[in-house]
Amino acid sequence: MKSPNLLQRAFAVWNGITQVLDRARPAAALGARLYLAQVFFLAGLTKVRDWDTTLLLFSEEYRVPLLSPTLAAVAGTAGELVLPVLLLLGLAGRFAALGLSVVNVVAVISLAEIAPAALQQHITWGVLLAALALYGVGKWSLDCAWIHPRLAGRLGHTPRSGMAME
Repeated sequence: MKSPNLLQRAFAVWNGITQVLDRARPAAALGARLYLAQVFFLAGLTKVRDWDTTLLLFSEEYRVPLLSPTLAAVAGTAGELVLPVLLLLGLAGRFAALGLSVVNVVAVISLAEIAPAALQQHITWGVLLAALALYGVGKWSLDCAWIHPRLAGRLGHTPRSGMAME
């Protein structure tokens, strides 16, 4: 029997690395969900704690297109309080990621001036939210672990393997 050549050994090593990375996907998705949920939920709590200042900021500093300042404050705050909980649980996770993406984009465009460091944070959050929306929130989620299998069983379908990041 011939010993493996360098290319075969390199492929075997790379295959092992990709298997480890594949097994880490649920933990990575959960980590992203935890991080994003904390960021947005704490922002919502800050708005609720000082509602008068929140209304003032939405009237004077944040220029949300198409919405009155009061409606923008209520919608933004509600999104920052409800959507992170859904994202964290992985309940309607892709919907929550898309909703928080809207909150994130509106936050950036509604500010007349944004510091470069703050813009970089919003870009990072946007990339993480896009990954969760595109690839799913992972198999450590209520969507993947509980809801989709039950719905598929009731509807007579088999769950899609690409339903959530595995």
